[in-house]
Amino acid sequence: QVQLVESGGGLVQPGGSLRLSCAASGRTFRLYTMGWFRQAPGKEREFVAAISGSGKSTYYVNSVKGRSTISRDSGKNTVYLLMDSLKPEDTAVYFCAAKAAWAPSAPYDYWGQGTQVTVSS
Repeated sequence: QVQLVESGGGLVQPGGSLRLSCAASGRTFRLYTMGWFRQAPGKEREFVAAISGSGKSTYYVNSVKGRSTISRDSGKNTVYLLMDSLKPEDTAVYFCAAKAAWAPSAPYDYWGQGTQVTVSS
């Protein structure tokens, strides 16, 4: 069982930056692929980024590629999502998730409760 708790959301102006954190419970954190998803009002949840258990492999949705970085600290059982050049369309609830498999098609097994990110002037 893995429990995930996100933090770091808030209100930020367009063009600003934000770093989201996701703290995971359990001693097997390094074995899990970690992902970030988001859901905007009235829209379906969408994938944002993922990182392998080793931290050596990452991939991103095209809309955030080049302005977002996913990373992990196994010593702290925490995964991060740094987002730069934020746009109003990045406004959403951001969720952290974990799964045992690396394959992009594999479903995520555990989810956090989400943290709100609002990009507005």
